[in-house]
Amino acid sequence: MIKKLKTFTIQMLMGANVATIVLMLFAGYSDRLHPADHPLLSTAGMTFPVFVVINLAFLLVFLLFKWTKAWIPVLGLILAYFPIRTYLPIHTPPTEEALEGDSILKVISYNVCAYGGNYKYEEGFEVVRDYLRDESADIVCLQEDADSWRRYVFREYQKFLPYNDTITLCQTSKSHNCLGIHTRFPIIRRERIDYDMQTSNGSAAWWLQVGKDTVIVVNNHFESCHLNQKDRSKYEQMLNGEMDRDSARQESKMLLVKLAEANAKRSKQIDIVCQYVQEHEGYPILLCGDFNDNPISYSHHAMSQLLTDCYVESGRGIGLSYNQKGILFRIDHLFCSSHFEPVNSKIDDKMDASDHYPLICWLKTGIKL
Repeated sequence: MIKKLKTFTIQMLMGANVATIVLMLFAGYSDRLHPADHPLLSTAGMTFPVFVVINLAFLLVFLLFKWTKAWIPVLGLILAYFPIRTYLPIHTPPTEEALEGDSILKVISYNVCAYGGNYKYEEGFEVVRDYLRDESADIVCLQEDADSWRRYVFREYQKFLPYNDTITLCQTSKSHNCLGIHTRFPIIRRERIDYDMQTSNGSAAWWLQVGKDTVIVVNNHFESCHLNQKDRSKYEQMLNGEMDRDSARQESKMLLVKLAEANAKRSKQIDIVCQYVQEHEGYPILLCGDFNDNPISYSHHAMSQLLTDCYVESGRGIGLSYNQKGILFRIDHLFCSSHFEPVNSKIDDKMDASDHYPLICWLKTGIKL
């Protein structure tokens, strides 16, 4: 009787593990679905890490109680290799020498939250300014680089980065959003990439004179998920199990609808920027910004078909770039064309003057700097 019960339990565990693997693979490869056609299904990528953790739990159980069945979760991990690598890249840290030299370009992408200080610093701009000065990057791309005293901002940045420019995406009584670039390379020209839709977000391209070459830097702030403080609070309650089942089910549906609507709108923006990249194929291109989307998403997958994700190629760990509770994703990304080789990438979680952490990348290039 005990032997039959044990056999039945093992079979149930095997079945549950196979079901978990199927869901994990669907979530992991759901970034191939276009959100305009499959808005709800396109949100499945957010659940991918959950299924990976569950599959690892099955692996532990089988190793402890029935090691001959451990091949099932192992096979699942092998099949999910590519989304796992995208979500959780693992690379050995480079030497300090590898991050120095005339061929190394240091780039920072940072959503500065309009220099609001993340409600921690009264002088938010000064904290960001000092941080960027100490980092000594060659190119700094900022999102929400918005202020009412821009001449003062430029005057401060010019002390360590001589070329500065900001493009206003929108300026109303309720919203003020800008994209900025601050660099040691001369700015040849700039242009906004038009989405042709009502939005406070946007993308812009700057053409920089880097040595004898022209490098196009595309800075983006794509559509947000529009989750207000109340939504975030309820989301945290669900994560912490502080909400009854019926309420959690209802809130989950409302949350999914918001995410799906944002995905659909964001996908159109991504497609337009991808088209811009294709039209300028052949130029050295750096593309970065606040994607407001996780690594297992259509946004990320579409861009990765054209350019190389620097963090995936040279980063370590999950790299949570949004520092508000419950949002366990890397939503800030930096891509490069084949003219560059990512050497190292990191999310600097010690810099907390915004609701985002800075993304820093070192790239090796054949361009004479």
